[in-house]
Amino acid sequence: MDHFTGTGLTCVRGDRIIFTGLNFTLSPGDALVLSGPNGSGKTSLLRVMAGLSPPRAGIIKWRGQSLADDPVPFFNDIHYLGHENAVKPALSVRENLDFYSSLRPSQYDVEAALSTLGLSKFSNLPARLLSAGQTRRVALSRILCSPASIWLLDEPFVSLDQDSAVIVYKEITKHRTNGGMVVISTNAPLELTNFKTINLETFAYCDTTIWGDRI
Repeated sequence: MDHFTGTGLTCVRGDRIIFTGLNFTLSPGDALVLSGPNGSGKTSLLRVMAGLSPPRAGIIKWRGQSLADDPVPFFNDIHYLGHENAVKPALSVRENLDFYSSLRPSQYDVEAALSTLGLSKFSNLPARLLSAGQTRRVALSRILCSPASIWLLDEPFVSLDQDSAVIVYKEITKHRTNGGMVVISTNAPLELTNFKTINLETFAYCDTTIWGDRI
């Protein structure tokens, strides 16, 4: 059974403890929403989940295997969308998707992703000419190009218009229906059903250093 778990996680940034004692468990079809005020550690937790920032303490496992022991199978099974869109402005929309998808281990379908997010008519434009919302859609379309079990999404609806947001919600629902998992950070209510939540403020120690001093 595919399970994505974290146990006893502690995150340190600089010399500050951002959160500690955090646990999570995701099974096929699950959605986890990360909430909390700015600076509470939502992005930090997503980066820890993605294997980009190792936890100071605790362990993350995918399919029973620790990320610390062998991260490659895990990296092949995730899509990570950060605050930054990571879209190359000099490349066209299609070239951006082709470049990203070519790094994936499975086959991909750029045309389907472009069509789903309404980007087909912009596909040959340099990304530098796109609006903020269009650029965010390019970043999101990378997730749709090739399959991955886990989607880690940091404020995915930022800059999206209502119609685009509806499309993304539908794709998240489809992903979950097919057994996928999704983790979303947000500062606003989401139109999701049957989801788990973690309020990062509950685990926050950002006013404490690793030396035990108060800031």
